[in-house]
Amino acid sequence: MVDVNKLVRENVLKLTPYSCARDEFKGKTGIFMDANENPFGNLNRYPDPYQKELKEAISKIKGTPEEKIFLGNGSDEIIDLCFRVFCNPGIDKALTFTPTYGMYEVSASVNDIKFIKVPLNESFQIDLEKVKPLLSEKNLKLIFICSPNNPTGNCMHHSDIEYIIANFNGIVIIDEAYIDFSDKPSFIKMVDRYHNLILMQTFSKAFGLASVRVGMAFSNPAIIQYFNKLKPPYNISTINQKAVLLKLNKVEEYKNQVIKIKKERERLSANLKKMKITEKVYPSDGNFLLIKVKNATHIYNTLVDKCIIVRNRSSVIDNCLRITVGKRSENDKLVNTLKTIAI
Repeated sequence: MVDVNKLVRENVLKLTPYSCARDEFKGKTGIFMDANENPFGNLNRYPDPYQKELKEAISKIKGTPEEKIFLGNGSDEIIDLCFRVFCNPGIDKALTFTPTYGMYEVSASVNDIKFIKVPLNESFQIDLEKVKPLLSEKNLKLIFICSPNNPTGNCMHHSDIEYIIANFNGIVIIDEAYIDFSDKPSFIKMVDRYHNLILMQTFSKAFGLASVRVGMAFSNPAIIQYFNKLKPPYNISTINQKAVLLKLNKVEEYKNQVIKIKKERERLSANLKKMKITEKVYPSDGNFLLIKVKNATHIYNTLVDKCIIVRNRSSVIDNCLRITVGKRSENDKLVNTLKTIAI
């Protein structure tokens, strides 16, 4: 079993974290004269730095103990914390499988970490034979796996991911931002089995709270403690915590929206496959479709002129567009507009 403490940067091990006023007093009521707050108003108090009420609600829905949950200011904060906790700038390395979510590489660059990119195979799956020799790479600390993957839309093979976790003496981060739209199982239960696993999910996608910026990390308590040690004391506002709590009280609404999006994904996929401009519509486990077309840039620009904004991913996958599944009326407008484009 991986000893997480041996992977943590020495300065992080020695770090004494900032202690805020709410660390010292745990109660919810009283005359608060400890944090130099304005005594007037409805938003005058600092938020709960450890989001106890919100974690309790998440724990019930996810079936994971509160001590194994960390909440970040979006998943991007969690990604950055992985580098700051485990990677020594200018020395250590991280790895991912491309094409994938771009923030892994950006965060590596910000933290001065060498970034290894292993291309996915033609089916957008991990090529285990290519990655096996790299699992013992000197100073490789982190491996990022996005599943369902962005922008390709597919889940990685479960057995490939588990092989990497079990055979890597470092930290594996699985990004499941789109898992709610997939029929394949989450890796969340694997957190109990593998101490080197960090599982990320988000409220930005299926829960429809992108503007709230709350990401979730599930891992063993030792890693959660290091995240809490390094994060800013009040990283998630009271307003945003309450917004998520309100959404969690409407779980049926969230589930119904996911069902609608999945149905629209299949309908939109079927319509796109019929078009002359379309060369391929890739299978998707997300709330988006990756499509290969005859002239992606021309189609993208034409759609922009019609105020329909998709994502041109030709820079990473030749002649491909990524299309988010919208409402039925929005999807119909997209399809009808695409029918008018001449190539």
